[in-house]
Parts: sequence; C-alpha cells; structure tokens
Amino acid sequence: MKTRNPAALLLTWALTRTLLLLCVFKVVVVPGPDVTSDVSVIYHGWYDVLRTGTFPLDDVTWQYPPAAAVAILSPALLPFLSYASAFFLLAFLADAAVFLMLLYVADRHGKSRRGVWVWVAGLPLLGQTVYARYDVMVTAVAVAALLAAARHPKAAGVLAAIGALLKVWPALLLLGTRRGRATREAWSAAAATAGGLLIAFTIAMPGAMAFLTFQRDRGTEVESLGSLVFHVARQFGWPGTVQLNYGSVEFLGPYVDVVSAVAQGLTLLAFGWLLLWRFRARAWRSGTLADAAFTAVLLFTTTSRVISPQYMLWLVGLAAVCLLFHDSRMTLPTWLLLAATFVTFLEFPVWFSHVVASDSLGLALLLVRNGLLVAASLSACRRLWRATITEPRRAERSPLPSQAARENSVIGS
Repeated sequence: MKTRNPAALLLTWALTRTLLLLCVFKVVVVPGPDVTSDVSVIYHGWYDVLRTGTFPLDDVTWQYPPAAAVAILSPALLPFLSYASAFFLLAFLADAAVFLMLLYVADRHGKSRRGVWVWVAGLPLLGQTVYARYDVMVTAVAVAALLAAARHPKAAGVLAAIGALLKVWPALLLLGTRRGRATREAWSAAAATAGGLLIAFTIAMPGAMAFLTFQRDRGTEVESLGSLVFHVARQFGWPGTVQLNYGSVEFLGPYVDVVSAVAQGLTLLAFGWLLLWRFRARAWRSGTLADAAFTAVLLFTTTSRVISPQYMLWLVGLAAVCLLFHDSRMTLPTWLLLAATFVTFLEFPVWFSHVVASDSLGLALLLVRNGLLVAASLSACRRLWRATITEPRRAERSPLPSQAARENSVIGS
C-alpha cells in the first residue's frame, strides 16, 4: 500500500518536541513555577524508597496504583544519566511511541491523519508539563490498547489493565467494546491481568494498596470545576485558605467538604449516564470504542475534585485515536479540548500565581478552561448518544428507499 509523505508531520513533531526538551532541561525558561521539580524531588524521593522494596507508606502524596512504581523506577534503565534527565528522555520516547503508533495505523490501515495531527500539534499546547510527569507513559499504553482493540480484544484488555494499574483512568477504555465476543474477551483479559498484577504487587511489596486511603482524603484542588465556588467566594470574604495539601494546591476551610462531596456526586452521575448509554447503545461504528473512551475520561476529568494540568495529556491522546476514524463524532469536542489544553498551559505554569490568588486574571483563566471542558463533555455525550442510539433507532423506523418506492407504487396503482 502506497503511503502519503509524512514529512510535514515528522518535521512538526521534531520541532515541537525539541522545544519541549529545551524547556524541561531549562535551556528555554518558561514563566511560572518550575514544573520539573516533581521529577527531580518528588519522583526521585519515591525512587529511593521503591528501590528498598516497599511503597512510600508514610508519604500522602503517593496516590497512585502499584504499577506506577514501574514508571517511577524506569530511569534506572539509563544509569549513565541523572534521574531527572533519564526520566525526561523516557517521557520523550513514550511520546515518540504514540506518534509512531498513530502514524502507522493511519497510513497502513486506511485511517485519517487528523488523529496524528491532534497528537503532534495538541501535546505541546500543554508545555513542558508533558515530559515532567509520567502521564505520557500511561497515555502510550492507553493508545496502544485502543488501537489493538479492533483486531486483538484480548491484547486490548491486557493493556487497559496495565494502564489502570499505572493510573486508574485507563479502566474506562473498554466501556465501548462491541457487545458479544469482543466484550467477553477484552473484559475477561483485563480482569485476569489486573487481578494477577494486584496479587503480585501485594505479595512482593508492602503498601501496594495504600494509595486508596491517600486518594480518598484529597480535597478540592484550586484548578477544579468545584474550585470556582471558592475563587468567587474569596471575593466576598470567604475565610478559607489555599495550601499545599495531599500533593496539590487545595482550598481548605468552610464548605470545602460539601463541594468535594458534590463533585463526587457528579462523578457518580456521569458513571450512571455511561452505564445507561452502554445498556441502550444500538449500533457500533469503527470509531465507537474510541469515542466512548474519550467521552468517559472527559466526564471523569471534568467532574473530578482535582484537575491537574497533566490530565489534559490523557484527553489529547484519546482524542487523537478518535480522529483516526473517519466516522468519529468527536471533532468538535476535540477542538474544544485543544483550546482548553492551551488555556491550561496559561493557568499553569505561566500565571499560576494569579490562580492561587483568585484574582481577576486567575478567575478568568479557570472560567474559560473549565467552561471549555464542560462544553466538550456535553458535546461528546450528545454526539455519542446520537450516533449509537438516536440515529440507529430512526433508521430502524424509516423504511428503506427501495421499500418506500414499492409502497408508493402500490398506493399509486
């Protein structure tokens, strides 16, 4: 099969990734807090603990499933580099792997290059945070799972389970598998893999499940949708404070627990809607699995008590897979997401001090970013529902053209 020349994609990817590397290595300095400190300080500290054969049991910032230890320990593969340098290089390689997977599928399997462009142009909109968190590695596993699903549902299940044990959210990837054999194979493989890995980690290293407690106790982070209540309330004398708490900058004070509970309630409602969609879906297109995965993760991100900047990275990866498919309905939500990703870069790290201060600029940035996420979520839900439920039902009720012509001829006679 003759492929189109990917020179423009390759050049754009190379230039943008060179800029990202220059940023994380501080050749190019971006205004705002140093986003690489998570790697050089926090990740490196976890690395030293994990090498002793236990999870960081006394560190409440450890809020990740047990397989995250593999990502944190991965710089040991490059012992000739410092921890941070090795981590940045491995994150870059994970980014390259996603790019090559998307390009291969687009060119070899007759898909659209729109999806490749979403990854190439969308990822750098988030800035140097891309290589300063292990989320790009998780996203690479998630993208591989979605791309494998069409031909190898068992492999997709295995990869989704590995992703879920790296950072939970890939557990949503298989929500849209086609009913029947594909669902049985993918879900059973995922359950078996997840169960086996959890048992292995629990036996091998103490504290494998400690992250559940630490995650449960998190509050309302200053960038979340719910945080807008307190950003506005501070203008009218709300007496709470903003502090580093459980590894993120959160609001502490009156009614924070109420807003956090409401956010969790919204997440439960989102899960209920997804279950209803799964039950009522009538038609599966080639892109339905990716569209459903994108919609699910988008809903859970938007309603979360915490919307860390790196969460946008997950969504860019899933949106890229969606737009590989010509029949995907996620074009508008993807554009909204890309706009939200760039605004996220502006609010963190560039003007994060304004967000923490809840001043007019910080409030405006969050209103725009979170508003875009809400709009993308509602649009994605509507489009997924119409494509798989509303339109197939109408098609079933409408007679085929040939049938309608025969009926008209009978009436005319």
